[in-house]
Amino acid sequence: MTTSRAERPAALYDIAVLGAGPAGLSAAVAAAARGSRTVLIDAGPRPGGQYWRHRDGDDGALHHGWSQFRRLRQELAAHHLLDHRSGHSIWHVERTDEGFLTHTTRTARTAGEGIPRTFRSRTVIVATGAYDRQLPFPGWTVPGVFTAGAVQALLKGQGVLAGKRIAVAGTGPFLLPVAAGLAEAGATVVGVFEAGLPTAFGRHPAATLRNLPKLAEGAGYLRTLLKHRVPCHTRTTVVAAHGGDTVTGVTVARLDDQWRIVPGGTREIDCDTVAVGYGFTPQTEIPVQLGCEMRRDADGSLVARVDSRQRSTVDGVYVAGEVCGVGGAQFSLVEGELAGLHAAYVTSGASVDRGRLARLLRQRAAQRSFATAMHRAYPVRDGWQTWLDEDTTVCRCEEVSAGTIRRAVEDLGATDPRTVKLYARPGMGLCQGRVCGYATTCLVARAHRRQPTADDLRGMAARPVAQPITLGALAAGADDNGV
Repeated sequence: MTTSRAERPAALYDIAVLGAGPAGLSAAVAAAARGSRTVLIDAGPRPGGQYWRHRDGDDGALHHGWSQFRRLRQELAAHHLLDHRSGHSIWHVERTDEGFLTHTTRTARTAGEGIPRTFRSRTVIVATGAYDRQLPFPGWTVPGVFTAGAVQALLKGQGVLAGKRIAVAGTGPFLLPVAAGLAEAGATVVGVFEAGLPTAFGRHPAATLRNLPKLAEGAGYLRTLLKHRVPCHTRTTVVAAHGGDTVTGVTVARLDDQWRIVPGGTREIDCDTVAVGYGFTPQTEIPVQLGCEMRRDADGSLVARVDSRQRSTVDGVYVAGEVCGVGGAQFSLVEGELAGLHAAYVTSGASVDRGRLARLLRQRAAQRSFATAMHRAYPVRDGWQTWLDEDTTVCRCEEVSAGTIRRAVEDLGATDPRTVKLYARPGMGLCQGRVCGYATTCLVARAHRRQPTADDLRGMAARPVAQPITLGALAAGADDNGV
């Protein structure tokens, strides 16, 4: 007599790894190699996350560290204890007596779209990554204004150029590979407009010297930009975009050291596309759901607090990659492997290679020092708020302006971003504050003449539902460990 799938008890994995970017891939491979039955869950159709986003048959020409990805992908396919579930969007994780339930739905790119699935595991490793952090400015809602990551994703994932004449603006080293990739693909990059002053790296010589490959990588991007005659400007950024149905140009401005516009330092440039990025926002919904202790990192982001073993403050929950601090792919790979090794030791009694652990800890220390130096070299200064007029949209979903947010503080007495959200609705729309949460938090804090706190950021990041899910999927219930 056979048993139907609905009647079979759900299998219990040792470890559920959430996210298949560099940290998640590294964690899953390390855990499975040491005897833990592991499930790797990710919304994408292919492993790699945002960093290694690619098309079928991609040769890696647009990707840095492609050989590392090929190795991890091969090991992902080889381990019999490793179950890769692509096309599963994670919307909630809950604690149970025996471990954790990870609730997912099938994505639109896979068969069975919207069907709920639940995965049972003794532990979880959260490696959900990050997305572009945006700062609002007049005209940023005009079609043709993209995040820098979206422009790169179109190129890597679809082979599509977002436009023909593209301005790349914001702050941080991520602007360089975006601009270089666009130039190599045939776009005219009218300029890279860096709001900060990268020479601030010189104040951190020890961290820089411990990470010379990163300097070589950056020098390679600069050589590409020089080859394509792309001008690079520091202490300059896009402060307004112009156009109706599409972008027709931008206003760029010289900035002082607090990012206020220098009088007489503005000019207009013709372009049809803008790629803007001001660092990254970690995807912290799952750690917040699980009650993990959070903190404010050096770049102003809300991140999970972890110990030397990548354990969060909640028993059985490990965190790796950007969710515990933005630091790049190499940093994420190291943290992912550490999380996988320690979780495997706890769940399956795997032996500990102390030499390997010592090397990983040294690598993590070096990567962390560089990440800290990077954040200090590319800070987001409060002066960006002076670019906004009263009618500048901050929350795109609910069409809430900067003036409305300020009035919620000044006239209605709101003391924190959560209260402003209730009074004025920023963060109440489809994205649930993912786009406007950081900007709203900064505007509220500045109105009270203080810096944002971890509690401020948490108030805009707490989401019981981490990803959109239909009421029909909720009503249908979950098919445990379904295929």
